[in-house]
Order: sequence, then C-alpha cells, then structure tokens
Amino acid sequence: MKLLSSRIFWGILLVLGGIALLLENLNILPISGLIWGIILGVGGLVFLSVYFENRSVWWPLIPGITLLSICAAALIENLFPSFSEYVGGVIVLGGIGLSFFMVYLVSRENWWAIIPAGVLVTLGIISVVEAGNLNIDTGGYFFIGIGLTFLLLAILPTPHGQMKWAVIPALVLLVMGVLITATAQNILIYVWPLLVIFGGGYLIFKALVSSRSQR
Repeated sequence: MKLLSSRIFWGILLVLGGIALLLENLNILPISGLIWGIILGVGGLVFLSVYFENRSVWWPLIPGITLLSICAAALIENLFPSFSEYVGGVIVLGGIGLSFFMVYLVSRENWWAIIPAGVLVTLGIISVVEAGNLNIDTGGYFFIGIGLTFLLLAILPTPHGQMKWAVIPALVLLVMGVLITATAQNILIYVWPLLVIFGGGYLIFKALVSSRSQR
C-alpha cells in the first residue's frame, strides 16, 4: 500500500515514460510503446501486491490484472505486430474479464462479478473472430456468450445458494443467439424441420409408453 501511494515511485515511472515518448517523437529510439507497456505491467504488479498484503481487499485485483493485460498486449504489439492484430483484443478484454472472475473467487459474496466477466470474455472472443475476417455474423454469438454467462451464474455457488433465477435469462439469450446465428448462416431452413420431426417423434414416443403402461 505504501508503494501504491508513493509519489516518488509513480513520478519515476512517468518520467521514464515521458523520456521514451520524447525519444520516439524525435525518431531516436522508437520503443515508447514497449516502455509504456513495461510501466503499465509494473503498475499492475503494484496493485496485485496490495491485494496479497491484505486479501480481504479485493478491488486491487481489477486494476492489477487489467494493467498486466494491457502490458501483455503492448509487448506483443511491439515484438510481434502481425500477431497482435488477432490476439490484442482478447488479451485485454479477456484479462479484464479474468479480473472480475478472480473477484468472485476471492469472495462468493461478489457473485455479480460473474456477469461483467462473461460479457468481457465474450467480447474478447468475438474480437478474435472479427479480426480473422471470417465473414461470420457475431451478433448471435454475443447472445450465446451472455446466455452461457447467466447459466454459469445459475450453477456456481454463492452464500445465498445457487441463483436459480439466472436460468430464465440464460435460456432466453441462448435461444435468441441460436436463432440469430442460424438465420445469419442460412441453416434455419434445416433447423425448423428437424425441430418439428423431433417434436413429432417425442409425441409418438410418449404415446407408445403411455399405451404400454395401461396394458
């Protein structure tokens, strides 16, 4: 905590970042992105050290893991620029999502953290799909990801028991996601007939079972 509030520490980091930025603007040493990435990583480690000093305080996990995620994305962008186009988004968004999931793991009272965790991880995965130029409509996948998030919320334990209410929005979002995805991929013309066949087969099965039980 003392390091987090130290003006000298943060002042040194800012001076180093400013020098790196100046050198890059003067075309002397183009490494400001790398330096700033390292500075953000150090800042992330400082926040995490605050948490490890007092584990009853969970909030440093969010800025700590977030800054480390940005640091990783910055390092990859500078060292592997062609690769960062595909993984930069998922590293940052997934990292922030991971920080919220860690908040839940620290204390089950923080069950609400599952929702932003799922949303951010979903957006991170979608960013990879969109970066790949796969010509896939990701709208449906977004609803599926959020639906799975609520389903996870319904399964995971909390001090108040399982959140059974989360099953309803989970099912609604999953159905919407599947329908949107099926429509976008032009497979709905196959899904509806299969559902009708399944429904008819289920009714026939129930009728046969009922008739056998009455004999």
